[in-house]
Amino acid sequence: MIQMTLIQIDNYGPWTVTPSPKAESDLQILQAELYADLEQQFAARGGLVFFTRFDNMLAISNNISIEDHKHIQKSIGNRYPITISMGIGAGNTPYDAQYNATKALQKYGSAQSPKRKEILAVDSIAENGFVQIAHIDINGITKKLTDTVSAYDTFLFVNKVYQILMDELFKKGALIFFIGGDNFMSLCNGVKTNALLKILKIVDEELNIELKAGVGKASTAYKAANLADLALEAIREGNTSSLVHMIEEKEMIN
Repeated sequence: MIQMTLIQIDNYGPWTVTPSPKAESDLQILQAELYADLEQQFAARGGLVFFTRFDNMLAISNNISIEDHKHIQKSIGNRYPITISMGIGAGNTPYDAQYNATKALQKYGSAQSPKRKEILAVDSIAENGFVQIAHIDINGITKKLTDTVSAYDTFLFVNKVYQILMDELFKKGALIFFIGGDNFMSLCNGVKTNALLKILKIVDEELNIELKAGVGKASTAYKAANLADLALEAIREGNTSSLVHMIEEKEMIN
């Protein structure tokens, strides 16, 4: 099973306009700094955070205890003008895990309720679970797009790729997030490599662009993401003929 944590800024919408609307640049800085802070704290414990909507973030939190979550929550509350609430859930698929985490937190009231503050809601914990992550990138985007068309046209194209990947992976109970450049990271517990390859081919057929994916499977998100990077590098270096390559933690131990 995979364990996920929903991180939600408490009463954020009303706070941004009280007593008057805060400068948008200040809000963007706050969101960026909060995301970086949470990424650092979760990564130090073997986790990984995705910014999602910035006021609502999702983290893979296998092997991160309830006490660890409380410590992170307190640390943010001590240093920022806002507080965060969290929901923790586990599931056989990443979608199920985040769904359970979300429902656990929603039981405590609205995200914009002034009465709901620093809640830590636990639906379930993944005991002896695992994390499977696919690091997906676009082949040859620099020559095909970055160096030949405008920056915004490239951005639009990358988002078209992103949308197809989201739609297809969602059918498998998997989640995917844009992580910069031409890179995406998919939380894909339970998705076989041949199924991933079929999804990449769907993108190629619709947009005439080839993708590749390195897949990592490990006990924590941090380890799985690193293995996914190694698997992707193996494809880039021509050490495997497939466009999808997996490395599991046990293989590294052996």
